[in-house]
Amino acid sequence: MSEQVTDTKGYLDMELLRFTTAGSVDDGKSTLIGRLLYDSKSIFEDQYEAIKKTSEQKGDEHVNLALLTDGLKAEREQGITIDVAYRYFATPKRKFIIADTPGHIQYTRNMVTGASTANLAIILVDARKGVIEQTMRHAFIASLLQIPHIVFCINKMDLVDFSQERYEEIRDQVEDFAAKLDVKDLRFIPISALLGDNVVNRSKNTPWYQGETLMNLLENIHIASDQNLIDCRFPVQYVVRPQKTEFHDFRGYAGRVAGGVYKPGDEVTVLPSGFTSKIKTIELEGKQIKEAYPPMSVVMTLEDEIDISRGDMIVRTNNQPEVDQDLDIMLCWMHEDKMIPKGKYTLKHTTNDVRCIVKKVHYKMDINTLHRMEDDLEIGLNEIGRVSIRTTKPLFFDTYRKNRITGSVILIDEGTNETVAAGMII
Repeated sequence: MSEQVTDTKGYLDMELLRFTTAGSVDDGKSTLIGRLLYDSKSIFEDQYEAIKKTSEQKGDEHVNLALLTDGLKAEREQGITIDVAYRYFATPKRKFIIADTPGHIQYTRNMVTGASTANLAIILVDARKGVIEQTMRHAFIASLLQIPHIVFCINKMDLVDFSQERYEEIRDQVEDFAAKLDVKDLRFIPISALLGDNVVNRSKNTPWYQGETLMNLLENIHIASDQNLIDCRFPVQYVVRPQKTEFHDFRGYAGRVAGGVYKPGDEVTVLPSGFTSKIKTIELEGKQIKEAYPPMSVVMTLEDEIDISRGDMIVRTNNQPEVDQDLDIMLCWMHEDKMIPKGKYTLKHTTNDVRCIVKKVHYKMDINTLHRMEDDLEIGLNEIGRVSIRTTKPLFFDTYRKNRITGSVILIDEGTNETVAAGMII
């Protein structure tokens, strides 16, 4: 049943779209993903037969496509998604990574994890229930994480007789709420994940809807300009010094381009030293290339011998990031133990690890109403708040709005080495 990719080189060169799904419990996220996989012929016959058999045993009226993604035993028993489930599939036009995130409020951290690298978010709304608190919370988190494209799928249209009036009513409600958020690209599609209307194939039940199907949108939405191609940022991850005679003098700097476009001959500055040089070569998989841009992982060589190590950043001389030890951050707390005021943590930023102290908690967000809570400043599991921190040495950063890579941090507990929070630099 699955279409096997035979042209491996073509497959590797295909553009990758990462998207996340969110919505309230029972809104049909897992069913929608199952429908995308099934209708795009991205699952094998034996997988389909297995879930068909399970559906019959459970007495389901239709084949339960949600079983394709809900892999944990507890998820299947309760009929909910608990952890982030990643699924990979491809069509002739694009490769996809899906992060299926839970809908419950107690799994906010899972949604933040799944959505942090996404190009696009699909937020499901039950056509019968309309916009509820969960819808607003997920829209807020998607805008907070600066996901460039947000698609609201009004699901279960079959249960409201494919009513145009109901679809437009929900669309207007979402647009009113989204006006308060920082959303760049907002779209709406009426669907039935269970029956497949407007998911991969256009529905005959919605002649009033002239837009594209969800799959058509996913395959064709323009994402190349979502990356910051203006501000050049190259955090050095590793210094390459081959121990071979023919490469005796080779000294390259490996890392992933976090922003901008680099070309041989460009004048660059190395931070924190401030020394300048020019790019001699850029190599990808052992071959020299003419330019590098996000999210390519490359090796650069410079014309001058400069002492560069992991954690340094190569930038354009006339376009440099901010350098500071004091940061203002929107923090999503991800650990059962609450954040300790004046607590010391390890902070990870690009390829840099530094120690930091939480200086001040400014407020906590009520993510259902978007109100700031300034009287309760204890930040616990799944809560989001604004804090000021000070690091032991200066970091080279941009605001999260400007660059999602150089504008994000994670906090790690020094005692247990567990990740306790993810943050976005304001």
